[in-house]
Amino acid sequence: MEVNGYKIEPGADLSGANLGGWILPRVDLTGANLSHANLSHAKLSGANLSHAKLSHAKLSGADLYRANLTGANLTGANLTGADLSDAILVRADMTGAILVRAFSLDGKPPDLTGAKMPNGTIHD
Repeated sequence: MEVNGYKIEPGADLSGANLGGWILPRVDLTGANLSHANLSHAKLSGANLSHAKLSHAKLSGADLYRANLTGANLTGANLTGADLSDAILVRADMTGAILVRAFSLDGKPPDLTGAKMPNGTIHD
């Protein structure tokens, strides 16, 4: 799928892309490069972002409800106020990520099994 000149598909190179506010529920961006991308307030509920590169991405206020972020690289990402309810963050690397108000939402908490937390510790 192509939207505003961006190819939205698994493995896409969307580094630095401005996708803020976009509505992309259940989109498949497996292994995509979204480093330094603006995804603030994007609707990504149910999206497959497994093994995606989201380092230093802006995800503040993003809807990641039930999103699959297994093995994603979220180092230095800003997830302030993001909805991570029922998201899958198994083995995700969130070293240095900003998670203010990201886990205080209603719904089932995200699966953080084996995830590397902002302070570098591994979640049980």
